[in-house]
Amino acid sequence: MKTSGLNFRHLYFFWMVAKEGGVTRAAERLGLAVQTISMQLASLEQSIGKQLLEPQGRRLVPTEAGKLALTYCDQIFLLGDQLQDALDETEANKMRLTVGISDSLPKLIAYRLLQATQQLELQVRLVCMEDEFESLLADLALGKLDVVLTDRTVRAGGSLKVFSHLLGESDMKLFGVPKLARKYRRNFPASLHGAPLLLPTRNNALRGRIDAWFVQHKVRPDIVGEFEDNAMLNTFGRNGLGLFFAPSALAQDIEEQFGAVLVGDAPELREQFYAISNARKITHPAIEAILSAVHSGPFAIAD
Repeated sequence: MKTSGLNFRHLYFFWMVAKEGGVTRAAERLGLAVQTISMQLASLEQSIGKQLLEPQGRRLVPTEAGKLALTYCDQIFLLGDQLQDALDETEANKMRLTVGISDSLPKLIAYRLLQATQQLELQVRLVCMEDEFESLLADLALGKLDVVLTDRTVRAGGSLKVFSHLLGESDMKLFGVPKLARKYRRNFPASLHGAPLLLPTRNNALRGRIDAWFVQHKVRPDIVGEFEDNAMLNTFGRNGLGLFFAPSALAQDIEEQFGAVLVGDAPELREQFYAISNARKITHPAIEAILSAVHSGPFAIAD
């Protein structure tokens, strides 16, 4: 078997120096002598024939070769940590599921999807990361995530080899605090002309359908806020700054947790929920549990 000849201990020291911005800080972090770190960095650069770090003011920063090496180090040592965690969890009879949650996905939907993983005989340790859709896909492709939960599918023909699995869909309802709901409930949806609305931003998969729904019903609301983060949108909604859409599957949760009540139904509006994975066929037991729970209908995401 061909090996690279790299000394991974030396590589780890380079990674730490690059992260800390200097040999002294890295040495303090590692509990080693500065001379030890310096000598092993020199050995690494000599073995690969490239300078990886250069001075910039009082700091050491990666050269172009160092920047490239750093991207690989990030992956190598992340996978190393994940390997150690996986081995520890195997001994403890646990399973790890690292989930990326799109910032546009309703958090209550994410909770209800992930709740299915807690019904397995083997204990599941959830690690949840929230970020923008594109960033999560990149992390998924690099193996940093097991699955991404989101409200949109991956475009066909993209450079990333990831696959979309439709979990379900729900029609939408419009909610607001009681004072606003009473004002705009009568003669809905015509009553929405000039009404204060909180909407997702235009890069959200649902936004285009909402705009088309307004055109269909010939109403022009007053859009008082646009949000990428669904949780932030709901926070503004619960504080009475405007009316907001939410999946009908969450109607009871919205009323109980946000103190918002129904203004009107929008059955033509539907939101989809997807699991994005690295493989066409999902084999991770915890993700299989999510798919099985959705398709067998224990919670009403799909109508």
